[in-house]
Amino acid sequence: MVDNHHSDQTESKPLTTEMEVLAPEATAENSELSSVSTPNQQHENAQPVEHPVAIASEAVEEPDYDSADFAEALANFDREQAAESAAAQSLTAEEVIVTGTVVKITDKHVVVDIGLKSEGLIPLDQVLDINGVPKFQAGDQVEVVVEREETEGGYLVSYEKALRHKVWDKLEAAANEKVPVKGMVLSRVKGGLTVDIGIKAFLPGSQVEIRPVRNLDGYIGQEIEVRVIKLNKKRGNVVISRKELLEEDQNAKKSVTLATLDEGTVLTGTVKNLTDYGAFVDLGGLDGLLHITDMSWGRLTHPRDLVNVGDEIQVKVLKFDKDKQRVSLGFKQLTPDPWLDATERYPIGAQVRGRVLSVTDYGAFVELEQGIEGLVHVSEMTWSKRMKHPSKLVKPGDEVDTIILSVNPNDRRISLGMKQLQENPWEQLEDKYPTGAVVEGRVRNLTDFGAFIEIEDGIDGLVHVSNLSWTKRIKHPSEVLKKGEKVKAVVLGVEPENRRLSLGVKQLQPDVWDTFFAQHRVGDVIKGKVLRTAQFGAFVEIAEGVEGLCHVSEAVDENNVPVKLDVGDEHEFRIVKMNQDEKKVGLSIRAVGEEASRAEVELYKERDHKGTSSSSSSGTTLGDLINWKRSEFGE
Repeated sequence: MVDNHHSDQTESKPLTTEMEVLAPEATAENSELSSVSTPNQQHENAQPVEHPVAIASEAVEEPDYDSADFAEALANFDREQAAESAAAQSLTAEEVIVTGTVVKITDKHVVVDIGLKSEGLIPLDQVLDINGVPKFQAGDQVEVVVEREETEGGYLVSYEKALRHKVWDKLEAAANEKVPVKGMVLSRVKGGLTVDIGIKAFLPGSQVEIRPVRNLDGYIGQEIEVRVIKLNKKRGNVVISRKELLEEDQNAKKSVTLATLDEGTVLTGTVKNLTDYGAFVDLGGLDGLLHITDMSWGRLTHPRDLVNVGDEIQVKVLKFDKDKQRVSLGFKQLTPDPWLDATERYPIGAQVRGRVLSVTDYGAFVELEQGIEGLVHVSEMTWSKRMKHPSKLVKPGDEVDTIILSVNPNDRRISLGMKQLQENPWEQLEDKYPTGAVVEGRVRNLTDFGAFIEIEDGIDGLVHVSNLSWTKRIKHPSEVLKKGEKVKAVVLGVEPENRRLSLGVKQLQPDVWDTFFAQHRVGDVIKGKVLRTAQFGAFVEIAEGVEGLCHVSEAVDENNVPVKLDVGDEHEFRIVKMNQDEKKVGLSIRAVGEEASRAEVELYKERDHKGTSSSSSSGTTLGDLINWKRSEFGE
């Protein structure tokens, strides 16, 4: 039998020899070669084995093959592989720095010739600069440390480890002597930053500044001084701190500041940080709080309205707690309080000019002078009611003229007005638009209760929904009017003190109910169209805009059979009730049938009287009437 135990090894790594490659047919003839698979097996002991499969009818010539040459080539190959593996293991175990040549750069690795049969692979992220560009090109020399052989071929090598070995002694000395080192911030990583100090070091986010930093991205690309605080040569980890250097510098400045600090002292400081409630000012190694209430005699919505981070400002020390080292600062205390004589300088009714500082939903704050602000309420800006927001009229930075309405120095408040400088259009409104006058305007707005019509700038009149039509039941003004549409209306009333103008649209037309009651009376038969139905009857349109009610008891024919009333059906109705004050009309189909029956009887009697005397002498019966009607209609 043929020994196929190691046959897969001969197929996994093709050998480069001077032997002629066997044809497929010859491979089957010489399958005994597959038994030569390990370097420990001696070629002298290899014995040819006869193939058990029958040979085809056409004979195949067996090539001249020397099994001894094959075994020797295989042994040489195994020795070379073992030597290279031993060399690679030696490099890996001792982390020896080797110099290689860059062969090419792929999307994942930098391929380096390191003198072995297989090439070295540097992960691409190890050799990228701050802009993401590789530091090396093909042909460049690069020092690396061999880490391990990859299963897919080649050796994984490290550029970073080679750098660590070169700069490690320098970093150890800097850590022991606490000497600062400079580095370039490369990127942001989880929990902090990566800084190049010869090798990549980790700068925790808590060690970047004395105070916590929310956004670390702003440090990328900056050169900073740091201190090495932790080394792990085995793992190759380096941890650095910038905070320690800053704290040492701050403490040195603080000792100088504390020696000269006292309440009432005026100092120059730098705005370090802004919050909603104030600004922190660096006085020289010691921070003081400048509260927003001590920034200005006027009102500030935010400290940034007065100062910005980095500004150098003069401040006065208001309070100093030496034990807690807390300093309260003031800025407005450097100038006198402008509100002390505000009543004399800003009398009621005076016209003043100011600059709009801010605009809110309820009005605008106007600065009259440094520290003195007044509020122009939205209701005091214009006589018009339709202004939706003060920003439609003024914006921050505008210079505006105002009138002093009231001054309250204790509360530091001044009320201002702008509309008082304009003519009040409501004062002459009654004379201009008397009751009953017809006006024309544009529909400005539609609400559930009516429509506002602008008849002139700043003057809007209200047409209540009940004054849109005499007859129709209007649920919403949009059924009759459209926004922006020009319409005419009648003035119903003016209230200048309340700034109200009442208008009506239906008053332009005569009341159709009055016209109907003037032209009709009870007993009239009219034609009507069913508009809607209810359990108690049907509402019928008997004239344009006029409705009557036919009760269910009146919706029967002359034989007392109910008449079905569907919406849209037309019938003849008799008016049985009229109430002009309540604008109600009662209708009946029964009454129409009864009147028709009486008329038919009278007509039959009249014709029968002209006939024979015998027929006239006998009484008229219902059967006679029916027979007469059948003869009339040819039944």
